Amino acid sequence: MGALTQIIAWLNALANAAGDIILAPIGSVPRWLSLFIVSVATGVVMLVAFKYTSNQKAIKGVRDNIRANLYALKLFKESALVALRAQGRMLVGAFWLLVYSVVPMLVMVVPVLLILSQLALWYQRRPFRVYDHASVTVKLHESADRSWPDVRLEPTSAVQIMTGPVRMGTDRAFCWDVEVLKPGYHQLRFQVGGHVYDKELAVGDGPMRVSELRPGWHAMDVLVHPHEKPFAKDSPVQSIEIKHSVRTPETSESSLWIVAWFIISMISGFCLKGVFRVHI
Repeated sequence: MGALTQIIAWLNALANAAGDIILAPIGSVPRWLSLFIVSVATGVVMLVAFKYTSNQKAIKGVRDNIRANLYALKLFKESALVALRAQGRMLVGAFWLLVYSVVPMLVMVVPVLLILSQLALWYQRRPFRVYDHASVTVKLHESADRSWPDVRLEPTSAVQIMTGPVRMGTDRAFCWDVEVLKPGYHQLRFQVGGHVYDKELAVGDGPMRVSELRPGWHAMDVLVHPHEKPFAKDSPVQSIEIKHSVRTPETSESSLWIVAWFIISMISGFCLKGVFRVHI
């Protein structure tokens, strides 16, 4: 798992570099419009990838065969034997279409996961607004030494500490309740046993890239939260998380954007397959 986590971290570094450039305009257009444009663009990219990773000649042959059997059903609909044979051949053709799609799907699964993790930074959560309250949690390493280090959140003009740090023995963590004071991207700095650790905080009214968690050395967490560098396996700090103190329908996480992304990207792919001369 350590090797897998390292591979994901390397891929995230590349995806972050590309995402910072490609997705930067998202913040300047309405959320629905940016999601529509991104979904269509993703559909085109997947369509082109399918074209060059699949056996287009074989797929075209299967499609032609299915079309011929459809004509046979119309022409000889009064013959039960011909109809059964045509239907059987169509089922076989559908099976082969599925087989021919396996390779391109396997090729695209990693890029699609990376794309979704980048899009989640923009669409999964909304940024904090000025005067919102945030719950900040620093989780420590579960080491054999159970002593508690000195942990402090350094003063900053971006937030005001309302409560904390509060020690949570069951989770081996420290928590703060802070009030957000200033819009923009900010780095919160934590002193933990003489070492400094950073966590990004996004504050604003419009669309912004929101990194809720700086993860530890866990493959799934690193994949789902790609923007900030993960903590090493032996780091005294294993994660830093910033959440809204009070959850409302507006601040709660929603994955409806994934449904919209999937539907729009699939529809755009099917609509544009003739333009790019792709057989699916």
